[in-house]
Parts: sequence; C-alpha cells; structure tokens
Amino acid sequence: MSESVDTSRHAQHTPMIRQYLAIKDEYAHMLVFYRMGDFYELFFDDARRAAELLDITLTARGESGGVSIPMAGVPYHSAESYLARLIARGESVAICEQMEAPGSTKGPVRREVVRVVTPGTVTDDALLDARQANLIVAVAPAKRAIGLATLELARGDLAVTEVADEAALAAELARLAPREIVVAEGSELAFDVPRAARTERPPWVFDAVSARRRLEQFFGVAQLDGFGCGDLPRAIAAAGALIDYVEATQHVALAHIASMRTYSITDTLILDAATRRNLEIERSATGDTRHSLIGLLDRCATPMGARALRRWVAEPTRDFNTLAHRHQAIETLMGGAWEGLTSKLRSMVDVERIATRIALATARPRDLSGLAGALAGLPAIKADLAVLDAPLLGGIDTALDPATDLASLLSRAIVDAPPVVVRDGGVIADGYDETLDELRGLSANADGYLAELEKRERERTGVETLKVGYNRVHGYYIEMGRAHAEKAPLDYQRRQTLKAVERYITPELKSFEDKVLSARERALAREKQIYADLVAELAGHLSRLQSIADGLARLDVLCGLARSALDNRWVAPELSHTPSIHISGGRHPVVEHFSDAPFVANDTTLDDETRLWLITGPNMGGKSTYMRQVALIVLMAHIGSFVPADSAVIGPLDRVFTRIGAGDDLSAGQSTFMVEMSETAQILHHATDRSLVLLDEIGRGTSTYDGLALARAVAERLAEHNQSYTLFATHYFELTRIAADWPATKNAHFEVADYATNGEQKLVFLHAIRPGPASRSFGLQVAELAGVPKKVVRRAQKHLSELERSTPETASPQLGLFEAPAPSEPEPDALREALETIDCDELSPREALARLYELKGML
Repeated sequence: MSESVDTSRHAQHTPMIRQYLAIKDEYAHMLVFYRMGDFYELFFDDARRAAELLDITLTARGESGGVSIPMAGVPYHSAESYLARLIARGESVAICEQMEAPGSTKGPVRREVVRVVTPGTVTDDALLDARQANLIVAVAPAKRAIGLATLELARGDLAVTEVADEAALAAELARLAPREIVVAEGSELAFDVPRAARTERPPWVFDAVSARRRLEQFFGVAQLDGFGCGDLPRAIAAAGALIDYVEATQHVALAHIASMRTYSITDTLILDAATRRNLEIERSATGDTRHSLIGLLDRCATPMGARALRRWVAEPTRDFNTLAHRHQAIETLMGGAWEGLTSKLRSMVDVERIATRIALATARPRDLSGLAGALAGLPAIKADLAVLDAPLLGGIDTALDPATDLASLLSRAIVDAPPVVVRDGGVIADGYDETLDELRGLSANADGYLAELEKRERERTGVETLKVGYNRVHGYYIEMGRAHAEKAPLDYQRRQTLKAVERYITPELKSFEDKVLSARERALAREKQIYADLVAELAGHLSRLQSIADGLARLDVLCGLARSALDNRWVAPELSHTPSIHISGGRHPVVEHFSDAPFVANDTTLDDETRLWLITGPNMGGKSTYMRQVALIVLMAHIGSFVPADSAVIGPLDRVFTRIGAGDDLSAGQSTFMVEMSETAQILHHATDRSLVLLDEIGRGTSTYDGLALARAVAERLAEHNQSYTLFATHYFELTRIAADWPATKNAHFEVADYATNGEQKLVFLHAIRPGPASRSFGLQVAELAGVPKKVVRRAQKHLSELERSTPETASPQLGLFEAPAPSEPEPDALREALETIDCDELSPREALARLYELKGML
C-alpha cells in the first residue's frame, strides 16, 4: 500500500503529517496541494508524481513515524500555472488551504479542502482554452440503452440523452470530445477519447431511482417530465451521478445550472469519429488546427462566439427551419452590418464564463470591471440590430437585455482598473460605501499627521535628522541617530536598536498606530464584505447574464460566417425536402482558401436516378479532395453556413460516412486493412437511404483479387440494399462494369492530359470530373513525377507489359474477376514489344542469355 494512504500508520506520524494523511484519505485518487505558508506542498507518492510531471525538485522533510517523507512544492502565487500543466495531463488536484492564522491555536493550523480542480470541472480562465468548450460527461450503461449526461460547467449547460449501443456511444463521445468521463467503479466500458481523463465513482450514485430524487431536489421540481427525460432512466442515472460528482468538487451551490435539456442524436447530422477525422473538421491530418474547417470558419471576435461556433459544427442540425433562419441572418449581415457589429463585439469580455464564476463565487475584480464595460456596450449593439430585418437577429436583440441597472451598479462599485485579487483592497470605488470611505479617510490622513508629528518632534528634540517611519514588522516609529540618543525625551520608549540608529515609540504615536492600523484592517474587511455582497447580488441575475452571453455568442458566429461568405464567394444553400444532393461548381473550402493556384470547381448530382458514382482516375487527380468537398458542403449547410459553390440544393440527410485514407491503429493492435474493414463494416451496418457515403480505395490493403472481390461486394451492397448516396473512388477498373448491372450506378473519372514534349511523356492533372470510366491509371507516370528513379519506372513498365499481356478477358459471374484466356499464338509484333521492354544496361550476362532463349522460343 502507498505511504500516502496507509491509514494504519497515521498514529506514528507527527500531528501535521497526520492531518495531511487524513485529508489525503478523502482525496486518494488525486494530488493534494497542502498549503504551508507561501507554498503548496505535496508529500509521499504525490510528491514523487508531481516532481515527475512538473519537473520540480523532489526533496525530503525529515522523518515521521520512522519513514523518510518525500516532499515537493510549488509557490502559492504561481500555483495556477502548475495547475494548468497538471490539468492538461489529465490530473485532478484538491486545493487544501489554511483556515486560521499560524500560531492562533496549539498544534497544526486547521486546513480544509476548499476547491477540487479536475479536467472536466475547471472554470478559471488560466486553466481553460478560451475558444474551446470544456466538457465533462457521465455514462450509465444498461442492457438496452446507455445513458449519457454532459455538462459544460463554465457555461452551466447540462444535457442528457440515451444511445442504443457502444458504437453509438463512441460516435457521440467523439463529437463531444470531453475532457473527463465519469463511470461507475469496475465499469468495463472502454473509451478511445483523446485527452479524456477517466474518473470512477461508487456504483450507487448511478442508481436511477436515487438519481431521480437527487435531480428533483437539485432543480426544485416534483418530477422530471418537464425536462423531457422522464422516461429515460439511464439518462437520469447519468445526470444524477454527474451532478453528485460536480457538487462534491466545487464545494458551492451550482446556481447557474438552472435547467436540463434532453436531446436525441437523430436531431443532428451524425458524423462518427472516423468521418470527423477524415474530413479534417477540427484539425488537419498533420494535427494543425489552422488548416481545418473550424480553423477556416472561426472569424469570431469573442471567445464566446468561438465556442458557440464549435458547438454548431459539432451539432449540425437537421431542422431546416433553424437553418433557414441562420442563412437569412447571414445574408442580412452581409449587407454591411457585420463589420460594425464585429468591431463592437471585440470589446466584449467573456460574459458567459464570468457569469459562471459569479455563480460559483470565484469571480475576480477584473471579471466585474470587464462585465461593467460589456454591459455598457450593449445599447450600441442593440441599436445596430434594431434596423436589421431577420427573425433570428430580432430574437438576439430581445435576448440582449440592456441590464442598465447592473451596468450602473458595477460602474459605481468597482474602480476602473482594479487589482487582480480583492485581498489587498483597492477594488471598491470611492463614494460607493460611506463606512468604507470613513475608514479609508483615517488611513489617507495618516501621511499629513505623520509629517506634522515629525516636524513637532524635531523642534522638541532639536535633532534635525529625526524622522517618523513605518514597517510591517514593528509598525510606526521615531528614528534618531545613536549619537543623539541622550536627547530622547522621557516619553520615548525604545522599540528597536539598529547599528547606527535607535527607534522609539511614544504614547501619542502608539495611539495613532492602533487607530490607523485598526482602520486599515477594518477597511479591508469591509471591502471584502462589500465585494462578496456585490457578487451575491449579481448571482441573483444569472439568467439575465446567461441570456446576454448566449445572444452575443450567436451574433458573433453569424457575423463571422457572413464575413467568411463574403471573403470566399460562398452562397446560401437551398434546403429541399426532396431527397437529393445537387451541387454546381462545388469547391473544397480549406484547399481553395490556402491554395495559391486557382481551384477547379466540380458539379455533383446524387438523386434517385444516380445513387452511386464509381469514380476512377489517377492518384493526385483530385478524387479525395472532390469527395471531401461534397461532404464539407453538406456539413456547412447543416450548421447554417453559406457554402463554397455556385449553387447547392441539399435534401434531407441523416448521416455522413467516410472511409478515406489508411493507417495502422497500433494501440489497438489493428493493421491498416483491419482499420479499413472495421470502418467499412460500420458504414454497411448503419448507412441508410438518407446517408452520404464516401469510400476511397476499398480493398487496397490486401491481395489484388481479394481486394477487388471485397470492393465489388461493398459497392453492390450499397447499391442494392442501403441505396445510400455514395461516392466510390477506386483503381479497380473492373468495377466500372457494374454500372451496367445497377441502374442508379454511374461511372465518372478525373481528367488528365497526357502528351509528349521533347521525347518525354508529360502529365497535367486537370482536377475536373467527367462522365464515364477512366481509360488508364497513369500510376507509373505519377511515380516518376514523385521522383522514383527512371530505371525503376522502366522496369515497372516492363512488368506492366507482361501483366497486360496475361490479363484475363472473360468475367467470372461469381466474383466479378476475370479468368485467364486459353493459350494462343502471340501477335505478329509480340517479338518487337518484348525487345522494346528490355533494358540492356540492367541485365547481367546470365539474365541476357536467359532472355535470348526466351525470345528465340517466341519465334
């Protein structure tokens, strides 16, 4: 057993270490920051782990109970930076503070955990990415359904749902990208969520009955039917467990969580983890966020807007009414209003997270001064919105409560540039509180009194160098050189002797000191109380502040999308209730934006007449870019954005699937082909006639005939059973023949110009899609363009010629492969072709003799 939790040895330790161990027992699975003076100290295993994670010095604090005590510490004033590093590594930390002044009692200073920081429950700006949501989820599995509850604590947004199985759960977790996942102890659920910490809680907190009671008490309601989850017992179990955990970490009431929303994954356009990764929505294949869809779309002026944009992208809605209102609002803003509104939004602080810190009583002075400025700027934004004719913008205008009462309160109460923390005072403005002003007046008049006292004492003693001073250790004093000590009056009482001077106190100065220091202490105490009361008063207006934050965030997203549409020549998509996808002049938004060369636009038609396109053409021809751009245009239309096309008509869709790219999953022990087949299986099991499916090079991870057979079977399955809207890219030219067997299947290819110049063949990729199958692959030409040595390419050409001569020509009806033809006499020019493929410089004498016998045999 670890030293830090071995309770049987507590009695052998010193009182201070016993206190630490008792606290550690309650927070056994997290690091404990134990306040000692100006440091947070860690002991035993915590010290070893912190030293490793933070690269700080591991020392020892003597012995206790015969055991050497490892110790490591971080300075109190810079603890936030260390906390940020630990949270980023998935660690949780219990903050243990001194609750009384040192020396005020016998034995160790009383300490208590006042705050628990976990990856999913942080609310401090210093520990959060301002433009990213920070989510915590709880999962409650059962035989027939899996309950899921998600909470963005820094926003106060609690949501619940139920999913059918672990595959659906994995897709939802990939969409949410939580930082912490809460499950019952002993749970066998496995998650593959990057950067997510796993937290286990006692199984009883996931009991649906007790969870229902807990939620009813938390929201102050008689039943949960009003939240839409009354008949979702596993969702309730997850939400109850989540609230129980968050309350245990925060040590305060969660007043800003005023409601709970129930959602269904069928309300959104579903994209699984592989699809999100393949479409490079959040980051590119290299991990770069700038060259991703969100990196392109994020033109938001505020962190609130940036987070709202990410929510829209993560939750592409299928509600055409919502989307139509967003498109209309963007079109209205494109008339010029976006620019002025964006300028005003840039001055806005993060009202959303400040409101949460007000609710948790952790708001700092600069939060409140920033909030005062934001509220003061609302009337100008509302004036701009009032003249715009769009229902969504009108709704935002209504949501932006001018809150003139709160703006006035804050401007009167808080100084313009307050200090970071309230503990040193100077936060509350003069004139706000009469008692505080009086106490401050006593301190403010001290300088004048001390100057007058110094003048009087110089005249009284005749010592011109006499001065009156103050330090924090000894308080006020009268200082004279030791050479003048005999001139000290009888009422001078020696306070301190230094090398060259003597310091004294007089009854008059002592009386003044007591009065002034008392006034300062009372003023600071008064100011802290005023500040706490002010935060409490603001907490009574949380719903107003949250409405303002939501309105500003939505407006920011719409302004950013309007700017992107103007800059990139995007158009409003038409939403149709007729199942189909018609895109004219479609472009890949990210590739076009970051490319120096003009982008070649292409059309797409998927409807009842053409459900599946078999796309052939060379590598680098543009197949993958084309397929991705179709999916991204569909996604952008479902978040309410304009799209990169000349026109786009999008019918009702339920999911987007992609199988693009190749890579081993070494952590799961899966080869490239296994990953490919797993993703393909997911598509075949879940794709419907309302799904968009993108498949690129199915079957390439195995032998030619196996791959060809699998590719054909998959294509036939999609064409026959699923009837999904499918773009199927392949190098298997044999597959192009199935278009004749399935009426809704057609061939297309990417055009390439192949011409000779100066005796060399040249390729030009036109990146344009055309009807019909490609005539050839151009694989060898692409290899040469990539820098493969010419001798290797020539040898490959020789092997290709041999393979082409032996290519079967009659199809097998079972596999769609081709049987070898019966032996026949070589063509008249076969000898010439054989001679042309020989590279004399590459043949050894023995190979040359063998080839000579082969040619002779051909005669």
